[in-house]
Amino acid sequence: MNLRFLATRLGMLVVTVLVSSLAIYGAMFLTPGDPATLLVGGSRDPDPAVLAGIRQEYHLDDPFIQGYWQWLSGCLHGDFGQSLVYRDSVADLIGARAGDTLALVGYASVLVLTVGTAIGTLAALRGGRTETLTTALTAGAMAVPTFVMSVLLIWLFAVQLPWFPVYGSGEGLTGTLSNLTLPAFALAMTWIGYVAQVTRTAVRAETRSEHVETARSRGVPEWTVIRRHVLHNASAPVFAVSGVGIAGLIATAAVAEQAFGTGGLGALMIEAASKQDMAVVQAVSLIFVVVFVVINTTVDLVSAALDPRAAQKGAR
Repeated sequence: MNLRFLATRLGMLVVTVLVSSLAIYGAMFLTPGDPATLLVGGSRDPDPAVLAGIRQEYHLDDPFIQGYWQWLSGCLHGDFGQSLVYRDSVADLIGARAGDTLALVGYASVLVLTVGTAIGTLAALRGGRTETLTTALTAGAMAVPTFVMSVLLIWLFAVQLPWFPVYGSGEGLTGTLSNLTLPAFALAMTWIGYVAQVTRTAVRAETRSEHVETARSRGVPEWTVIRRHVLHNASAPVFAVSGVGIAGLIATAAVAEQAFGTGGLGALMIEAASKQDMAVVQAVSLIFVVVFVVINTTVDLVSAALDPRAAQKGAR
């Protein structure tokens, strides 16, 4: 892999995280009024001693850069502060909810990778009506927002066909899979459509390439041609869009979590925002940004390893 490309991507990761963290911290100061009053729920007559304690804890009286550095340093050491609403450590709140989000996003990621690539590959290899039908269905899936898909799945598979529960994250492996099936599909459906479309295009292009025709003319078995030449060479764009899709799942997980009551980090952030618990909102927002950027950077690096031409273009 091109070392210049690697250094560029890692540098962009650090810069993106720093700029995002600065924006997340600074958002509190852009809110009209005293940030300390905001942190106690906007009370009209807050206790001055409470306000003073909040200003000291959140370094609101410090110069902006100094306060930002204190907050960021604490985050880097796993100290996200205390929640004024939940009366608990923000790190403990995140730890209690992170497992639900990881399970949901992991389940949805498996669906995106397996279902999306399978549909796209089948459409490209079969062609004809199969390709037309799958293209129409995946295009429709791409157009439906997550919250609309959640309502449709609840109506169909919980009301009309009571096959799956629609609230909570379940207990044990069987219970978790059962409870997370509908939210995972609701979350993944849009990206299943994207991955299927990209897979179909990439596989279709490879089946018409010169080296594939040469392999066939030499009598190489069709399945070997598809596995070694078609699917292998089509893997780079498919992996790239799949990686972006997985990062997108993290960004939209809160919608599915709220719709199905799974109680993950996205739901925690929405609850905290409605109660003006800024310490929780800032911490969860920063975690989402870091995970999103890390996944995108990893996708860029792996895509460059699969297709060195991408690294050469990115390093210019």
